[in-house]
Amino acid sequence: MSGKRFFIFGAGYSGKAFARANENGAPILGTTRSPEKFEALRQAGIEPLRFDGSLTPKIGDALRQTTHLIVSVAPDEAGDPALNAAGQTIRASMPALEWIGYLSTVGVYGDHGGAWVDEATDCRPVSKRSMMRVAAEQEWLALGREIETPVAILRLSGIYGPGRNALANLEDGTARRLVKKDQVFNRIHCDDIAGALWHLAEKNLGGIFNVTDDEPAPPQDVVAYAAGLMGVEAPPEIPFETAQLSPMARSFYGENKRVANNAIKAAGYRFRFPNYRVALERMWADGNWRDGEPRSPMKRS
Repeated sequence: MSGKRFFIFGAGYSGKAFARANENGAPILGTTRSPEKFEALRQAGIEPLRFDGSLTPKIGDALRQTTHLIVSVAPDEAGDPALNAAGQTIRASMPALEWIGYLSTVGVYGDHGGAWVDEATDCRPVSKRSMMRVAAEQEWLALGREIETPVAILRLSGIYGPGRNALANLEDGTARRLVKKDQVFNRIHCDDIAGALWHLAEKNLGGIFNVTDDEPAPPQDVVAYAAGLMGVEAPPEIPFETAQLSPMARSFYGENKRVANNAIKAAGYRFRFPNYRVALERMWADGNWRDGEPRSPMKRS
């Protein structure tokens, strides 16, 4: 990756995983809205910049030198914040730009009653946030065509990894086993998001890619498997119909589909964590399920 310079709009959980996988020491700059998060970005290997929706001179200077742009900010009512702020700069003032990666969501497909979907499936989003994602995807793809630069759309399923997983939830006492008949979800470990990004960026590949595991599964099964690894009792099953859920959490259960990942595999990427069992077993064995730092198996009071 020599000579490549990366810029991440919205360097959060996935962006930090990407930076931690930076084997060749390529420069990575990334934005956050909160200066309090600067140190965490530095620890991950990202030079932090504050982005509140408008370009600063520092961001403008960084973009002019960027070869690979990654966008991981959610759109809002006004559109895509990165595109709104930097669209003209991308068109006119980024001579080194070779590739754009946009992190989207499998939510763009909407509900398919548990059927399989792939990149050729029509998008029929249910939630407003997914409708805005579809619009943002189209805007980034259109910009790529305009400036003749490949744009990779990575449609991500439920993200997990150190600090965000059933093992950590069991330890914290927040794990629940919600049961809704025939409901399944795909998942993606943050290290596979990072791996897919590096793979596509290295080859400057554009297109739409479902970045998701091989095995859509009922969410209650994941919690039960994690409990088995830990040697603790799984929480009782809770019927979805009577569960206390936030409107956003309930909306996730309004979409049921099985997401295929053939396109990213056809591009040559091989998943480190093809299913939740492999990932949970690895995190439990390594002791890094909590926050990425190795630790002793949890103590039960």
